[in-house]
Amino acid sequence: MEMTISPAGIARLIPAVTTMPAAQESPEGGEEDTLHYEETEDDAVSPMDLSELLKEGTKESHDRAENTQFVKDFLKGRIKKELFKLATVALYFTYSALEEEMDHNKDNPLFAPLYFPVELHRREALAKDLKYFYGEDWKEKIQCSEATQQYVDRIHHVGQHEPELLVAHAYTRYMGDLSGGQVLKKVAQRALKLPSTEEGIQFYVFDNISNAQQFKQLYRARMNALDLDKNTKERIVEEANKAFRFNMQVFDELDKVGRSLGEEAQDGGVPVHDGKGDIRKCPYYADKLGTAGPSCPFHAAVGLARQPLVQLVLAACMAMAAGAAAWYIL
Repeated sequence: MEMTISPAGIARLIPAVTTMPAAQESPEGGEEDTLHYEETEDDAVSPMDLSELLKEGTKESHDRAENTQFVKDFLKGRIKKELFKLATVALYFTYSALEEEMDHNKDNPLFAPLYFPVELHRREALAKDLKYFYGEDWKEKIQCSEATQQYVDRIHHVGQHEPELLVAHAYTRYMGDLSGGQVLKKVAQRALKLPSTEEGIQFYVFDNISNAQQFKQLYRARMNALDLDKNTKERIVEEANKAFRFNMQVFDELDKVGRSLGEEAQDGGVPVHDGKGDIRKCPYYADKLGTAGPSCPFHAAVGLARQPLVQLVLAACMAMAAGAAAWYIL
């Protein structure tokens, strides 16, 4: 499927809807990256169009998602490489499920008009990113998190039992990737010092879409042309809000993991073990997150050192060592 649509063709096909990024001034006087977008539309857009119902019906969820701690930290460039890698893993499992169900429903008239595998599908791009971050054996090094698995399970349920609701998941993910996702791409590349050749951020690169704005207009037009009754449209809006909630649960999960990661990282992106190490390397964090495993030796040693008797013994030993050192120097 090729995207060779002229601006004039777009104008004839659908109402003009433009999305322009709104720049916010940071307290320091410079521009701060933001995910907020201003929608401008003409009178040809009907309030009952699915694109309009989705935009209005998910506005509150959209705002809440943008204001999660993970997203706010990301936009400020406070994203650790290990956490970015885990976010990429979550996206890989999410898009693998979504695109599997989209492939299964590509001939379903309630979804077929929105099937753009060449232009939109992200699974292969995410596989490239994971190979860059984890190496050739990346598949053996990743696993689906609890919050991501819940999201994946919902996508599979929808694809197999209520395929018309796939519209909500596709809209929420892909339209976001073509809008705010492009802001996150620049932030990640700058904050993580990723190559200018875009390794590690292929997820955000849509090589087969020459004009994102025109493509989004086409996508909205296809949504509005779907033969859906009022009840089905309402269910799609409700499902889109669920999709936002699943995303926020993943963000919250990542935020919790992020607080456990050290500030410094070794080569390869694994944090230095300062008691806040990689949860896949330290059973303590697996236990803390309810996934079993004995206590981390480091934390056991730290806990022991906090005991008054042990502190007294350590202090005596340090005094003796200091005395011996002073005697040696003299």
